[in-house]
Amino acid sequence: MTGPLTFKLQRAILRLLDYPRRHKNPMQISVSGKGVDVGEALRTHIETQLAEHVSKYIDRVTSVHVVVSREAHLMRVDITGNLGTHAGLVARSRGESEDVYAAFDQALHKVAKQLRRYKRKLSNHHKGGESVRTVGGTKYVLPPETGEQEDGRHAGLIIAEAPTEIETLTVSEAVMKMDLQELPALMFFNSAHGRLNVIYRRVDGNISWVDPEEKAA
Repeated sequence: MTGPLTFKLQRAILRLLDYPRRHKNPMQISVSGKGVDVGEALRTHIETQLAEHVSKYIDRVTSVHVVVSREAHLMRVDITGNLGTHAGLVARSRGESEDVYAAFDQALHKVAKQLRRYKRKLSNHHKGGESVRTVGGTKYVLPPETGEQEDGRHAGLIIAEAPTEIETLTVSEAVMKMDLQELPALMFFNSAHGRLNVIYRRVDGNISWVDPEEKAA
């Protein structure tokens, strides 16, 4: 079959195949102020810069939330971005400066650095689309003087508690998540053998990895 009809059919098929790319869900950006008013000029600057810099490294970021606040004489900007990976990775950064634009630029630079560093790893991390096995738990906030108690009873010393999930990850994925979320430490089930592992950042900047033996001595 040839002629105008065939040509129209080919164009229709090509448009159909191109539909997902042309209608890909855009990154959702929300900007809010905590005790401060976020003007239209600042909001536009934040949205424009995020759309340009974040998508340059990771095109699967689903949402970014920016909070502008004031801490004493400094302006603070916190950026939280959902990276859209099957492990639910989140990037977090903070910038502080007397000028709110400088504070945002500082936070944006940190996020861009994180995404640039892990662009390849995040791409591999997303392959396969398998769900991450998690175990529910509870995390507690204790005061520093808890270690001074001699009776071993800590129930009355709990400041706060919240539900949490312990994920099954490779060591590389755990380091990536700890770095992206700027966590001091992370507990996870090692996907290689299923045992609980812990990684934490040392004072010298290196990362320690604790992998206990299968059975206690």
